[in-house]
Amino acid sequence: MGARSRIEAYYDALRDGDPLYSYFAPDADDVVKVGISERLVGYEEIEAGLREQTRTTADWSVESHDLRVRERDRHAWFADRVSMAWTDLDRQVRFEFETRWSGTLERERRAAGESEDDVGDWRFVGMHVSTGREF
Repeated sequence: MGARSRIEAYYDALRDGDPLYSYFAPDADDVVKVGISERLVGYEEIEAGLREQTRTTADWSVESHDLRVRERDRHAWFADRVSMAWTDLDRQVRFEFETRWSGTLERERRAAGESEDDVGDWRFVGMHVSTGREF
């Protein structure tokens, strides 16, 4: 799976309410995810934050408008314009935003004993989501 497919799978998982933390590099202490209203640093914080997001939101709509991806060996970067909406289950409020996404992915290293043909999954090591209006 290429980096573009991995990003699109993340969008699908968000729409479907599936766990999202597995898309981030678990062995990178300096992995960062910046969302519209939070900044999460380190895999454990990202995992906890995304578990809470999955628990407290529903009915996600995610529509990519301009996904651009570049890959180089074990690294990739992307930018996109994304229309997104979700329902906050605690407040019973629907949010809708036009957002800007960018980030960096890294391909996991091969495990010892794997052949040169075995490639690891792409994982986010940095993600930034922002909007032009207040949350």
